[in-house]
Amino acid sequence: MTEAAGERARRWAEVARELSAENVVALAVGELTSFADAFVIATAGSDRQARAVADALVESAKTRHEPVLGVEGYDDGRWILIDGGDLVAHVFVRDAREHYDLDRLWADAPRIPLAEPAALPRGVRA
Repeated sequence: MTEAAGERARRWAEVARELSAENVVALAVGELTSFADAFVIATAGSDRQARAVADALVESAKTRHEPVLGVEGYDDGRWILIDGGDLVAHVFVRDAREHYDLDRLWADAPRIPLAEPAALPRGVRA
């Protein structure tokens, strides 16, 4: 995995978390496949939230002049794939993530360390 792909994966993971995506993971898949260096996988609570996360990821990439080669699944909103070239994001609603289980499918891929999510202020619920 390139250093650039790892940094982008960390940024995309943070963007997803900022929109309250859950169970956000980043995987270094470059040694296991030729089509990407890294994946970001995130869970949204609804199709609307999944689209908001996807929109934010695309906007973040465009702001930094990074490639977005395509977006698939946006209209349905259950599994949205954002192709950033060497980085691919998968934004799922809960039941779709459980069904497709990419975490198990790519279990051999090393996790890219992410910063711990910020703690919520006392009395505030996620």
